[in-house]
Amino acid sequence: MAFKTDIQIAREAKKKPIMEIGAKLGIDAEHLLPYGHDKAKVSQEFINSVQDRENGKLILVTAINPTPAGEGKTTTTVGLGDGLNAIGKNAMVCIREASLGPNFGMKGGAAGGGMAQIVPMEEMNLHFTGDFHAITSAHNLLSAMIDNHIYWGNELEIDERRVTWRRVLDMNDRALRDTVTSLGGVANGFPRQTGFDITVASEVMAILCLAKDLSDLQSRLGDMIVAYRRDRSPIYARDIKADGAMTVLLRDAMQPNLVQTLENNPAFVHGGPFANIAHGCNSVTATTTALKLTDYVVTEAGFGADLGAEKFMNIKCRKAGLAPDCVVLVATIRAMKMNGGVAKADLGAENVDAVNDGCSNLGRHIGNIKQFGVPVVVAINHFVTDTDAEVQAVIDFVETQGSEAILCKHWEKGSEGTKELATRVAEIADAGVSQFAPLYEDELPLFEKIERIATSIYRADEVIADKKVRDQLRAWEEAGYGHLPICIAKTQYSFSTDPSLRGAPTGHSVPVREVRLSAGAGFVIVICGDIMTMPGLPRKPAAENIRINEEGLVEGLF
Repeated sequence: MAFKTDIQIAREAKKKPIMEIGAKLGIDAEHLLPYGHDKAKVSQEFINSVQDRENGKLILVTAINPTPAGEGKTTTTVGLGDGLNAIGKNAMVCIREASLGPNFGMKGGAAGGGMAQIVPMEEMNLHFTGDFHAITSAHNLLSAMIDNHIYWGNELEIDERRVTWRRVLDMNDRALRDTVTSLGGVANGFPRQTGFDITVASEVMAILCLAKDLSDLQSRLGDMIVAYRRDRSPIYARDIKADGAMTVLLRDAMQPNLVQTLENNPAFVHGGPFANIAHGCNSVTATTTALKLTDYVVTEAGFGADLGAEKFMNIKCRKAGLAPDCVVLVATIRAMKMNGGVAKADLGAENVDAVNDGCSNLGRHIGNIKQFGVPVVVAINHFVTDTDAEVQAVIDFVETQGSEAILCKHWEKGSEGTKELATRVAEIADAGVSQFAPLYEDELPLFEKIERIATSIYRADEVIADKKVRDQLRAWEEAGYGHLPICIAKTQYSFSTDPSLRGAPTGHSVPVREVRLSAGAGFVIVICGDIMTMPGLPRKPAAENIRINEEGLVEGLF
């Protein structure tokens, strides 16, 4: 049987005008800012008008650690949202926007797959409504204003050696990780060493995702620490007088983007990906608004549950006052076999023993999620090569973990393939059995928060950090930032900081390379192992195969 590609399926979608999708949610046309016929932004006025309504149920979709075999977290998120609507529930999906960097690198798109997609898929993965460009511009405006302030006399007495604010670009470009700026003489300013991060790692991105409205956005932008004086006192973005202009650039980007699934169900696509180096969640504005508009909201968090779900619980839920009612943990038979030691080329052959060996990774994630007091259901994302015996092995294993696994065929069948999952998830969410609590309290010292995550979630024996890192954390505590949560940046491929260490490793250490204070976003970034905040392209980037064909259509994107 020959399957159509994701892009072929998306192009054949029978989309409804976006005003009709908005009407399903009770959003009048006057509160939708259309970007063409199939996507629109929702006005802040409308968002403000629904804040007194009761919340629906919040369902988080997360996954095991990613493997080259694929897991399908976004595909499952979309399939579950469609499945809930198919069984008569009023539900919508909230996912994150796509970064151009991985789209042209190796990851591919971020709109789902098969018969469980959000459309317009091509636009979502190529510029969309320009939110990331606005974030890039706002971030780099601040960069320019810092250097300009120093050039024109440095009234704030910024120590040029202690400018912490870097520049950003929404592209994978390893050559920009460490740079020297302002070469070429007096007219170009004062030379200094700096560098670029990818846009999704920007504190501006995190603030956009966590801010409640434009006023909160500007306040948070002003709180960002961008440099220090010689006496180590901080310089804030508001000292540079950049927060107002940055807010202007971000005004439209703050508004959630309304689109639709292949089955014409509503979806908000808003906020930043990359839970390996950022907090990797859909925006607070999108999620909280969706909870006011529907009875069930299905959202996702990036990469495996050790990164995305942990940050969703400890950062997003803490900051926004949210509590998930149920967690869906996505796994595939293929990924279980890879965790069990099978090479990618051999995944098509039945291997129940390898499935059983690889289930340790799945079991670790189930246990981790339960630490937050939230019930978890495993969604087995079906591939055509899966055998009944392999599927049963996962179902049996999950039962030993005190949970349940449900086979899902949404990639092939859309909502028809997730009705069983949707029914069970709705039952759990409606039962009100979740007793959500973050992993640590605000009052816990910063280093102890890092240790709590490393030992409880990664199951490491220790956290290794030199005196400089520990002194910096203590200095931030003394400055009043000790209550902030932790955002760990590490490889997504393993519970450890070694990407080749699959399964459920124990006895490992977590080396902390650097810590960064995101005072505006409201968390401390802890960079571990060899993770980079500016990715590089692979040996053969996806961009080599992307082009426009004779019919004017994009080829090679998916």
